[in-house]
Amino acid sequence: MAELTVRDAAAKVMVALDKPDADAALRLASRLQGAGCWMKVGMELFYAAGPTVVRELKARGFRVFLDVKMHDIPNTVRGGARSIGRLGVDMFNVHAAGGLAMMSAAMEGVREAVEAGAAERAPAVIAVTQLTSTSQAVLNGEIGIPGGVEEAVVRYARLAREAGLQGVVASPHEVGAVKDACGNAFLTVTPGIRPKGADIGDQSRIMTPAEAVRAGTDYLVIGRPISAAQDPASAFDTILKEMTEG
Repeated sequence: MAELTVRDAAAKVMVALDKPDADAALRLASRLQGAGCWMKVGMELFYAAGPTVVRELKARGFRVFLDVKMHDIPNTVRGGARSIGRLGVDMFNVHAAGGLAMMSAAMEGVREAVEAGAAERAPAVIAVTQLTSTSQAVLNGEIGIPGGVEEAVVRYARLAREAGLQGVVASPHEVGAVKDACGNAFLTVTPGIRPKGADIGDQSRIMTPAEAVRAGTDYLVIGRPISAAQDPASAFDTILKEMTEG
């Protein structure tokens, strides 16, 4: 694999703005202004601050991944995707467990937003496969899906590709299998990234930034190791060093 430049490494990082309100999120974003990373707006922040915080992040020049994991009947997801398309995010996700028709409906909603002139360009649409907090025991005993985690992830990835989506959210451990099944151009967005020595928190299937880069992932979602750091910019730089030198 070609060696990553610092700039290329930064463009792979999605900083999770898991903050309770817009002020806290934008303060963190300000600490990383010009760093070249993405900002991930998840449910906590989006439910508290709504579209306004996304627009502010876009105005500041950030690329935005809206992580709301839409999972509903196809018609509802189609309308939600149309609204998200108008919002101007660069990427958003649905849950692959919703099935082929639901994921296809998300793509229809995005196309409708673009065709109506409400969106300059279509955002990338990706599908959640299995959460990085999901262990083998949870997958089999609680969710009720038989087989291994990797098998379940790849099944959902193939379904997402069939629906026309551009990629999936999966743990870094499944990146190779997803790429083998769906092609190298099929995007992988990987949470569960923890720098060396960091607390793993509620994650189950994790890797370090360097390991995830070697696994071939396209984007690394990193939250608490940056957002909870006393100096987020310094923590970010340390992660970039790990990615480029590891």
